[in-house]
Amino acid sequence: MTEHPTSHEGRQPLAARPQERARPRQQEAPPAAAATAAIPGPTPVPETAKGPAPGADAPVADTQTVSRREGDRLRFVGAATRRIARGIDLDEIVLGLCRASVPTFSDAILVYLRDPLPVGDERPVNPFVLRLRRTDRLRTADEESESGPEGERLRLPTDPQAGLLPAADLCEIRAGGALDEVLRGVRPVFGDSAAARVALPELLGPGRTVPTGHRAILAPLRGRRRVIGAAVFLRGTDRPPFEANDLLVAAQLATHTALGIDKAVLYGREAYIADELQRTMLPDSLPQPTGVRLASRYLPAAETARVGGDWYDAIPLPGSRVALVVGDVMGHSMTSAAIMGQLRTTAQTLAGLDLPPQEVLHHLDEQAQRLGSDRMATCLYAVYDPVAHRITIANAGHPPPVLLHLGGRAEVLRVPPGAPIGVGGVDFEAVELDAPAGATLLLYTDGLVESRIRDVWTGIEILREQLAATAQLTGPDHSPPLEALCDDVLDMLGPGDRDDDIALLAARFDGIAPSDVAYWSLEPEDAAPGRARRLARRALSRWGLDDLSDELELLVSEVVTNAVRYAERPVTLRLLRTDILRCEVGDDSPQLPRQRRARETDEGGRGLFLVNRLARRWGATRLSTGKVVWFEMATP
Repeated sequence: MTEHPTSHEGRQPLAARPQERARPRQQEAPPAAAATAAIPGPTPVPETAKGPAPGADAPVADTQTVSRREGDRLRFVGAATRRIARGIDLDEIVLGLCRASVPTFSDAILVYLRDPLPVGDERPVNPFVLRLRRTDRLRTADEESESGPEGERLRLPTDPQAGLLPAADLCEIRAGGALDEVLRGVRPVFGDSAAARVALPELLGPGRTVPTGHRAILAPLRGRRRVIGAAVFLRGTDRPPFEANDLLVAAQLATHTALGIDKAVLYGREAYIADELQRTMLPDSLPQPTGVRLASRYLPAAETARVGGDWYDAIPLPGSRVALVVGDVMGHSMTSAAIMGQLRTTAQTLAGLDLPPQEVLHHLDEQAQRLGSDRMATCLYAVYDPVAHRITIANAGHPPPVLLHLGGRAEVLRVPPGAPIGVGGVDFEAVELDAPAGATLLLYTDGLVESRIRDVWTGIEILREQLAATAQLTGPDHSPPLEALCDDVLDMLGPGDRDDDIALLAARFDGIAPSDVAYWSLEPEDAAPGRARRLARRALSRWGLDDLSDELELLVSEVVTNAVRYAERPVTLRLLRTDILRCEVGDDSPQLPRQRRARETDEGGRGLFLVNRLARRWGATRLSTGKVVWFEMATP
């Protein structure tokens, strides 16, 4: 329950004015005038002060008083609905109703909402349950001042058996019951009406009733299609009772609140769908390929619009290589996110074919043109080979990557810019560059370097200087921690600088030392499996991994035998030693092996079954020149 002082939008209620509360009851305004004081207005003029001709002046004064109070009522409704409309989420809207109503219109309010709230055209679940969402009331005298006199403000009993507060948290609406009839009637009703006298105890809970002498209005909250809750407005004994026009005020407040809640729920669902769409279209986690460490960041353009066209990806390739991708589709809408998802899926498929970077961009360009004439995107596609310590990069209108060397020098790589994806009819060019061990490559979208206060190239220069300054802190012999480096890069953005989404992918090149690589070429003949076993045993002995020799020889023999059976050109065998032992066997046959269950009478067909049981992981990848079958084994 939220409590607050009597500050509010609108005029101070008549019951809250100390100079008028101190006046004796017999000197108050006549009943006819007091009955009109739903929304407080000017103090009525006593009959004795109206002059010697009451017959002529009294009707005029009464008419002016009623007009002023009706004007106050309209101004209150306008201010209250504006306050309710300012809310963008459910809690803000309900809070706006409470703060607008108390104390100007009522001394206390209870707001119930359906649990769960139906969204859009969803069918509401049964049973019909209302949950107490929020309460608000005037502070009592002893809460304002421990020494102040009691009874000057509304005192609501806190005994559940004696009064209104605390009300029941949940209320299940009985079909055909009194509360169900009132809610379906849509219009607010007075608390002392025949229907409300039965409905209110059902809403408030067993043993809880409106305190004696208090006046109440029960107002259903109806959205666009159904009742979604109820509000109870309560006045104490020291204020004028509700009148007929107050039902119209309560109806206005309830209608604006219900429609605002409907919109807030719909907005929340749309934001949830957008967040889920963006989350599922970006990688949940980055792979851990051999010889490279990865880190990433993604920031939406704004908290209220979390979808966009920026993406990043890291795709393991045959031969322990890895493809690094970052792209940016024009726009920040759901359409941009959907196009981004299609382009990212296309890039993953093309990477699985092990196409050169320039060919990947060419096919992405064709895909973008098939999606529509206005589907534009920029993309940077790079392939890192940890054995050769080289990286091949192709660019399609994207900002160039930045390479941070181990010594602290940061350079912007000279990559042909190319045209954006979707232009069509443009060739892409790839360049091959050194990727020394300990260096860090940063791929990013233009939201990181471009803003309202700087252009792209100014931002790239700031990024390069930021990377160099960060590397100086760790010394010339150590690379800065990858996650901390990403955070420092994002810190270069000042408050309010970000206008666009940001996708950042950082790759630390560890590489694989030549001493940890063994490579052979075998002729496709019957003696190839035996030779492969001997070569593998010698390599393990040189690396001090003799304990793995028996298992490795068995697996190598099975995979090489299968390759020799279909190959027409020499078969390649490569062993890589890192934190694991990886074996790769390549041949020129495009047909990928599939594990199958061999029958008891079959003489073969059990090789992949053994690989699957003994290896830590295994797989096969189709190449433009054939395929590679690989498996990994854990090292001691």
